[in-house]
Amino acid sequence: MEPKDWLSFFVGMIVTALGLLPLLGKLGVGPGWFRMEFLPIALLAYLVAAFGFYLLINSIIEITNSNTIGWTSFFIAVALFAAGVLQVLAKFRVGPDWFSLKFINETAYFIIFIIEGIFLMIACFAMEM
Repeated sequence: MEPKDWLSFFVGMIVTALGLLPLLGKLGVGPGWFRMEFLPIALLAYLVAAFGFYLLINSIIEITNSNTIGWTSFFIAVALFAAGVLQVLAKFRVGPDWFSLKFINETAYFIIFIIEGIFLMIACFAMEM
């Protein structure tokens, strides 16, 4: 296991926690700061795009190692990266109105973070297969 693998694992843990803690906070589990109300929703689109890009890079490494889970990671990374980039472009008023993807609310962002985090943790082991 190389440092890039462990970096992917620990980033995945942080991203999963970024999604899981606010969901638990909304259910009333844990302290009040779990709800992450101080985190502006505009920032979440940037984070989805950034973590999606990181997952995209990791999935390409998985694919080059002839790993079948790499293709699953790749398609998920492309979808999540595109969702984040479209929303960021909409914030700069680039593109049509549907780029804003208004159906993605705060709870959906947290679920996306959990998915990205899990696939980043899987990438830690899948990049070495």
